[in-house]
Amino acid sequence: MTRVDFYHLQKQTLEDVLPKLLNKAYETGKNILIKVGTSERVEFLNSHLWTFNDESFLPHGSKKDGFAEAQPIWLTAQSDNPNAAVFLFLVDGAEIEPSQAEKFERIFNIFDGTAEQALQQARNLWKTYKESGFDVKYWQQDERGVWQLKA
Repeated sequence: MTRVDFYHLQKQTLEDVLPKLLNKAYETGKNILIKVGTSERVEFLNSHLWTFNDESFLPHGSKKDGFAEAQPIWLTAQSDNPNAAVFLFLVDGAEIEPSQAEKFERIFNIFDGTAEQALQQARNLWKTYKESGFDVKYWQQDERGVWQLKA
């Protein structure tokens, strides 16, 4: 059964949180797909992942880089999965239908808790995934920015 984790950003930005979560996921040795809301944001995040930390390295690429099948982390705004990823990160409002979600072992839905539209979208996705029988979890940052499991 696919596990879907909702990460409610409140104290940090996506740019702060995404590399940390990706590092943990990458350590499992499983391929990762990051589905982003727009092509422009794909390239922004692609660049960001190269420069977020001088002491860390996350091998990744996007359509611009090519060689998708060789990339352990692939960024896209499309619904493709060219690196045969089993972990899916949904960011910037990207979505996936439950029938497609079943193809992944785990989904990380990271949303901006300060934006009403993002909150509503997350609530709707939670309901959809829960009704479809997925194992859903909700993570929220405490006042220090530490993730706390709420459900």
